[in-house]
Amino acid sequence: MQRKSIVYDKAFAFSIRIVKLYQYLHKEKGEYILSKQVLRSGTSIGTNIREGLEGQSKKGFIAKLSIALKETAETEY
Repeated sequence: MQRKSIVYDKAFAFSIRIVKLYQYLHKEKGEYILSKQVLRSGTSIGTNIREGLEGQSKKGFIAKLSIALKETAETEY
């Protein structure tokens, strides 16, 4: 059973915005390289949070959230 998480919910909503940004950059601006990287890193945040929430241990949880934080920094950059 999945635990309720505000952080996951916000990351999911962010992922939807990232997909829309990717579509805009790709279709309207003809940008292919950076838009794909933003898509990968921006959607990876939520997937890592979800994996952490579903993890078996506290150590696994911390590791996945650490990866999510790194993906967040990459997306922001």
